[in-house]
Amino acid sequence: MPTIVVDVMPKAELLDPQGKAVTGALSRLGVDAFSSVRIGKRFELTVEGEVDDQVLEAARKVADEILSNSVIEDVISVEVVA
Repeated sequence: MPTIVVDVMPKAELLDPQGKAVTGALSRLGVDAFSSVRIGKRFELTVEGEVDDQVLEAARKVADEILSNSVIEDVISVEVVA
C-alpha cells in the first residue's frame, strides 16, 4: 500500500524551544558539528489503492487544514513513498 508522507516544521521566524534544547544537549555531549536543530512533525497517511492526483490533492488539503497550524507551522512537503 502506498504511503503519503507530510512534513511540517515550525515557521522559520519562530523560536523552536525543543530544537534549542537538543542543540544544547548535543553541545554538552561533545557533538559540535551541528550549529542548530529544528524539530518538526512527520505524518504518514496510508492509502488504499493507487495515489492519483485527486488523492494527492486531498492529502495536501488535509496537511494545510488539519495536520498543521498555519499560524505557527509550514507544510514543507507532501510526497508519495513506497
